[in-house]
Amino acid sequence: MIDHIRPAQLAEWLAQCRQQGCDRPVVLDVREPWEVQLASVKAEGFDLVHMPMASLPARLGELPRDGHIACLCHHGGRSAQVAYFLKNQGFEHVVNIHGGIHAWSAEVDPSVPRY
Repeated sequence: MIDHIRPAQLAEWLAQCRQQGCDRPVVLDVREPWEVQLASVKAEGFDLVHMPMASLPARLGELPRDGHIACLCHHGGRSAQVAYFLKNQGFEHVVNIHGGIHAWSAEVDPSVPRY
């Protein structure tokens, strides 16, 4: 089972990660490069890693197995698939950011363009 959080809940999730001993949680942006150029989040209190969904199997070793990872895409569909994939690969602390960057713009930072 994968937990889902809204962008507005990210700060709370980050605080919980720190309480569990994870100093640098990761927001894993699985969108395509052109999407990241259109709209991106600011890494505040977390490491932002851009890894397009299709590249993930080959780049799995770049992610911290014991770290906390929140997956992000446009609306939450691709990131949910990635979160399930990571869980099946043995990553324990994975959540999906439900609503994606579109919801991020509405709930966290209205300066992030919607597309």
